[in-house]
Amino acid sequence: MKNLMIGMIVILVIINGFLIAEDKMDEKRNGKECLGTMRVTQVGIVVKDIEKTAASWADFLGEEIPEIVMTDPVEIANTELRGKATPARARLAFFEMENITIELIEPVGGPSTWKEFLDTHGEGVHHIAFNIRGMEEKVVLLEQKDMLLLQKGDYTGGRYGYIDSQPQLGVILELLENF
Repeated sequence: MKNLMIGMIVILVIINGFLIAEDKMDEKRNGKECLGTMRVTQVGIVVKDIEKTAASWADFLGEEIPEIVMTDPVEIANTELRGKATPARARLAFFEMENITIELIEPVGGPSTWKEFLDTHGEGVHHIAFNIRGMEEKVVLLEQKDMLLLQKGDYTGGRYGYIDSQPQLGVILELLENF
């Protein structure tokens, strides 16, 4: 009887292991189905002083300080926060790594998800980004998972959308669609 109980426990552990593995595979498929990719391409960090933080990152990485650029005005970027036009602007610096880009973001004007994050959380990781195709379709799929579009806009060569996935994933997602 003891051996039978041990055998049943072993079988239950094995079955449970398969179920956990299958759940993890489903999670991977779900992420890939929503985004079309499983590759994170960028980590965005909101900062108060981009010159100081860029110098610190450059020193840490043994790299040159990258060019600091200003986002386009709303007339060009078509920036929206929660569906309403906003004059949101930010200064950006990009560290291109072998497998990922580190983006530093200093909010400088207008309501934005960057400013809200800085005011609420202070400096820190604001988002992780994925390069995608089919922005509208991806936004709809994520909305079905209660992950809503926070902010969107255009940049030279593409567009972006920030998705409020903090309750589910602990971080904002950025969708990047390059043309």
